[in-house]
Amino acid sequence: MGLLQYVLVLVVLVVFDLKNAFGSLRSSQSPKSKKHQSYPASRVPVSSQVLGNTLQKASLSQSLDYRGFAQEPLGLQEKQVLQGPVKPLDWRFPTVPEVPSEMAVDFHLRQPVTPSSVAIQCGENRVHVEVQQDLFSNGELIQPSGLTLGGCPVVGLVPGSKVLFFDNELQDCNSVLMMTKDELVYTFALTYTPEAFAGTPITRAGGAVIGVQCHYQRFQNVSGNALKPTWVPYASTEAGEEVLLFSLKLMMDDWSFERPSNSYFLGDVINVEASVKVYNHVPLRVFVDSCVATQVPDVNALPRYLFIENHGCLVDAKVTASSSHFMPRSQEDKIRFQLEAFMFQGGSSPSIYMTCVLKATLASAPSDALHKSCSFANGWLAADGNHQVCGCCDSTCGPDGGTAASPFGGLQWEGKASLGPVVVQEHKKTLAGLQ
Repeated sequence: MGLLQYVLVLVVLVVFDLKNAFGSLRSSQSPKSKKHQSYPASRVPVSSQVLGNTLQKASLSQSLDYRGFAQEPLGLQEKQVLQGPVKPLDWRFPTVPEVPSEMAVDFHLRQPVTPSSVAIQCGENRVHVEVQQDLFSNGELIQPSGLTLGGCPVVGLVPGSKVLFFDNELQDCNSVLMMTKDELVYTFALTYTPEAFAGTPITRAGGAVIGVQCHYQRFQNVSGNALKPTWVPYASTEAGEEVLLFSLKLMMDDWSFERPSNSYFLGDVINVEASVKVYNHVPLRVFVDSCVATQVPDVNALPRYLFIENHGCLVDAKVTASSSHFMPRSQEDKIRFQLEAFMFQGGSSPSIYMTCVLKATLASAPSDALHKSCSFANGWLAADGNHQVCGCCDSTCGPDGGTAASPFGGLQWEGKASLGPVVVQEHKKTLAGLQ
C-alpha cells in the first residue's frame, strides 16, 4: 500500500513539473509574468496535506499567467497620436440661391384700334360691299377664299389696290328682309373664317361676322349700315427647370424686365427669353433645340405646331411669312426670340402651351449643326453670325444629314422648359357702315 501511494505522488509531481514548464515559457513573453514566480516542487515523499497545498498554489499561479496573457496578447500596446493640425471639413450640400423678388413694372396692355376696313353702297336693287384685305388693321392680309357675304364668294379684287368686293342682288346671298313702320331693311352677314397656313394648323387672324344692312325708307332714300366686328386676344406664362435650371420667360418690348402680363392680341409680337442658370459650373451657352405649341399641356396632343425644329431652325417665318426670328445673342447663358402671336384654327380651347427643348454647351465651344440659332429672312441667318451652320435648315441637320458636328458636340446638357397657358382671345370689333 505504501508503494502504491509513493508511485501516485511521483506521477502527480511529474504532471505538475510539466505545467510549470509551460507557464514559465509564457511568462518569458510577458513583462507582467515576472511578478508571478512558480517554484517546482521537490521530488520527495510528501504528505497528502502538503500535496494539496502545492496543487492549490500551482493552480493559482497558472490562473494568473493565463489572465495576464489574455489581457495583453501582443505585449506592450502603444497609442498612435495624430501628428499636426487636422483641417476641418468645409464641404456642404449645394443650395439653390433664392430668386430675387420681381420689380414692379409700369405696364399697360395695348388695346386694338377699331379699323375702318368695310364700305357699303346700297343701290335700288343691289348691294356693293368693299373689304380691305388688311381687315383688322394689323398688317395681316386675309385670304379671299375665307371671306363670304351670306355664303356668296368674293367677286374680285379692285384693280391697283388690296380691296376685295362683292356686288350682288338685294334678294341674294341669304339676305333677310325686315319691315318697320318707316323702312325696309335688308341684312347680310359678312363672314370671315381664317384659314390655316399651308402645312400648319395655325392662323394669325381672328374670325369675324360683320352685319351689313341696307335701309330703304318708303320715300326711296337709301342708306347702309354695318356693324363693327370684334375679336378676342391671348396670354401666357411659366418657367422650366432641370438639373441646370433651364427656363423660358415672357419679356417686355425692350427686354429690360419680365413681362407682368401674359395677354396678347393677334398681330402682337411675343418676346421669349430662354436661359440656363449656372451654379458653381463652368460658363455655358444655351440653345433652343426645338419648340412645339399645343392647346393642352400634353406635348403630343393634336393639333400641334412645331415652330422651332431641326436643332435650332426657327421655321415659323418661312412657313407663314411672319417676322419671327432669333435676336442677336447678348449673353452666352441667354438666347432670345420673337414670335408673332397666333391661334389654332377652329380650336376648342383659347389656350396655347409652348414646350421647348433647351441645350447648353461649353461657352468656349463654337456653334455647329446641332447647336445653333437660325432665323429665316430671305435665307437662313445665325444669331451669332456663323451663318454656315444654318445651311442644313432646309434639309436635315446633324450626322444623319451629312453635316458633321464640332468636336465639342458630345459635351452638352439638355432640359425642357415650357410657357403656358397662352390664352387666345378674339377682341370683338364692329365696323360702322354708311348711312
